[in-house]
Amino acid sequence: MTAMALRTRVFARLLKAGEKGIEEVVDLPAHRAKRAKLQRSRVGRWVFGTIDRGATTEEILVAGCRTLVYRPRGGMGPLPCVVNFHGGGWVQGNPEQSQWAASRIAVRNRCVVISPAYRLAPEHPFPAGVDDARAVVCWVVEHAEELGIDPQRVAVMGDSAGGNLAAVTSLDARDGSGPELRAQVLVYPGVEMYDRWPSEDEHAEAPVLSSTNMRAFTRLYLGESFGTEDHRASPVRAVSHAGLPKAFILTAEMDPLKDNGSHYRDALEAAGVPVRFAEYTGALHGFLSLPGPVPVARQALDDICDFLQMTL
Repeated sequence: MTAMALRTRVFARLLKAGEKGIEEVVDLPAHRAKRAKLQRSRVGRWVFGTIDRGATTEEILVAGCRTLVYRPRGGMGPLPCVVNFHGGGWVQGNPEQSQWAASRIAVRNRCVVISPAYRLAPEHPFPAGVDDARAVVCWVVEHAEELGIDPQRVAVMGDSAGGNLAAVTSLDARDGSGPELRAQVLVYPGVEMYDRWPSEDEHAEAPVLSSTNMRAFTRLYLGESFGTEDHRASPVRAVSHAGLPKAFILTAEMDPLKDNGSHYRDALEAAGVPVRFAEYTGALHGFLSLPGPVPVARQALDDICDFLQMTL
C-alpha cells in the first residue's frame, strides 16, 4: 500500500474525528444543509476547490432538476457536452461539490458540462434518481440547439453514486431509453448493491467512505426495493454489457468501493467495450471532489480530459 500525502492523512484524521457516518444521521435535511454550508466556507473552498476562472456558470432547470451549466468563456457552439452526476450515496450531495472538476473539463475540452441535481433518498428512493438522470440526458439532447451543444457528441460522467447513475444511463440509452452516447466516465462507481468484494474488507474503516457507510447508503437508497437485482440498481448485473460507449473507469487505492470499478471493467471488456482503467495511489474515495487535501485529483482530472479529448 502506498502512503498517503501528508495533507491527505491530516484531512483523513480530522474527518474521522469530526464527521458522523450516514448511519448515525437522524435529521438528513439538516445534515445536507450543514454540508452545503461547509462547502461555501473558506475551508470548504480549499477542500472542494473553486470554479475555473476560464468558465462561465449558469443555473437552469433541466427536466425539473436544478442544474449548473459550465461553458468555456468565448466558446462558440455547437460544442460537445458532458452530463455529470454528483456523488453522495444517492442520499446527499449537490452539483456544487463537483464544480472544481466540471468547470475545468469545460475549459480544457472546450465543451459544455451540465451538472444536475437529482432526487435523493430516502425521501425519493430508487429508481427516482435513475429516472431523473435519464430525463436530464434526454432533455439535454432534445434541447441541443438551445443549449449550444452537438447532440451527436454527448458523454456521461459521474462519481460514486453518480458513477452508478452514469453507468445505468449508458445501459438505458443503449436499450433505447435515451440518446446515443459517445463515452462514459465512471469515477469510483458503485455498480453492485450486495456482493462483498475484497477491497471492502481491506478498507472497511477508510475515511470518507467505510463499509458501514456503504451498506447504510444502499439501504437508504433502495428502501422497499432492497433485494432487487434490477440492473438499474446494480449495473454490473445487466444481462449484457455489449454495445455500450467507450468507458474510462477511475478507482482509488484506499477505497472500499475499489473492486466495484475493477469488476465493472472486467464486465465491459468481456463484452467487447473499449475500457481505459486507472487506480490512483494514495487516493481516498471521493478524491476527485477533494483537490485541496488529495493532490492526485489533478492527475485524475488530466486523465479525464485526455480521455474526453479522444472520445468526444
